[in-house]
Amino acid sequence: MSISKNLNNIKSQLPAHVTLVAVSKTKPVDDLMEAYNAGQRIFGENKIQEMTDKWEVMPKDIEWHMIGHVQTNKVKYMAPYVSLIHGVDSLKLLQEINKQAAKNNRVIDCLLQVYIAEEQSKFGLDEQELDEILNEIQHNKENYKNIRIVGLMGMATFTENQNQIEKEFKHLKTIFDKVATRKDAINRVSILSMGMSGDYQLAISCGSTMVRIGSSIFGSRNYQ
Repeated sequence: MSISKNLNNIKSQLPAHVTLVAVSKTKPVDDLMEAYNAGQRIFGENKIQEMTDKWEVMPKDIEWHMIGHVQTNKVKYMAPYVSLIHGVDSLKLLQEINKQAAKNNRVIDCLLQVYIAEEQSKFGLDEQELDEILNEIQHNKENYKNIRIVGLMGMATFTENQNQIEKEFKHLKTIFDKVATRKDAINRVSILSMGMSGDYQLAISCGSTMVRIGSSIFGSRNYQ
């Protein structure tokens, strides 16, 4: 199995407006470097410590995306370098990201995670919570100078039922369209991150602009 072949194969299928995040969690630096040498510059990790270890030894033109659930007490470790945080699911977390970004003289881009799945295990905001957060940022801009809300993220239910997945993706796209056309135009909402190895083509057909693909590039994960 060649990582670069897999990567190029997937990239050839993606429309120009869709960004590929190569999900490299649990994979060794050598594997990431093979993808890097094939032209990939955006990598997604779900553990801050692992991502930081890789950031320290890998080329500095890489964009690191935090795609997992974020604990507030860990934000400080990635604040110096993280490019995009996908799973922001509370105001408290957003405030911590803003605080740590300020300490590093940075503005950190964030996606608000919306709960669309019919599963208890997934994280995310409902529409009311999403509205509350957007209103809070809009009315207190001074308190949020070091973050930018650039879009939404969601994960569909883990199921074989394509109709259900499609329904959830379309629901998120509807919410995204509402947020993107708000009169206050919160920052620059342009990214809709949905779709993974198993369902990214369906996600793109439903309006996704960013897909998170791991096993189709790197092979199955090495969970110890």
